[in-house]
Amino acid sequence: MTVLLLILSVVSGVFLGKYFGKKEKLAKNLLILSAGFLITICLNEVFPQVYTAETGTSLGIFVIIGVLLQMILEALTKGFEHGHFHHHSEHNILPAALMVGLFIHAFIEGIPLANDEHELSPYLWGIVFHNLPISFILGAFLFNRKNESRSAPSYPSLLIIALFALASPMGMLLGNYFDPDLQPYFLAIVGGIFLHISSVIIFESNKNHNIDWLKIGLVILGVSLALVMHLFHDHGHLGHHH
Repeated sequence: MTVLLLILSVVSGVFLGKYFGKKEKLAKNLLILSAGFLITICLNEVFPQVYTAETGTSLGIFVIIGVLLQMILEALTKGFEHGHFHHHSEHNILPAALMVGLFIHAFIEGIPLANDEHELSPYLWGIVFHNLPISFILGAFLFNRKNESRSAPSYPSLLIIALFALASPMGMLLGNYFDPDLQPYFLAIVGGIFLHISSVIIFESNKNHNIDWLKIGLVILGVSLALVMHLFHDHGHLGHHH
């Protein structure tokens, strides 16, 4: 079920992006909604697990590592995670670099799922909600770009999509071979990634710094969805197997 959800979140997002990719406002709204959901999952689910873990190491440094890692990955993806693909020339984005950046990002997020004790955990749904808008943007970029410019080189679009869809399941598979005691460290890194992405989307300046009530409403909706999931879900879902 977990693997199927992860793959479907990417495939459905790409499908929507291919057919509705011209609607940049829709992509932006999906991102904002997912950011509200993601930052709530991060603060209510991931960080409590990290900071209550009995380790001899300060795990805060691994959260910082996650933030820095995401900043490095964005040099490859050019901010796809934030919907920034339209802010610069699309010719500056090399599909190989995009593929590597997105793969590493999704692969790392999948590792903690190996020790996730409940299949439909809020952490899993955080990744699913996060994948949808990114895949939407990816589908819009890969397919609409090709249609607009026949002279552009033919990129391995399906390969990029397949690798992105399989990255988190592959990370989950690898996670089975790690000591469960390492779980808090991976969660801390992913928490840093989640925190960076969601905060950038939420706190980006609005035009002329006016209040954007739609944006605020979407963030509140995303937060509310995550809180409802948090309240109705058993705790300890990202704990160790004993």
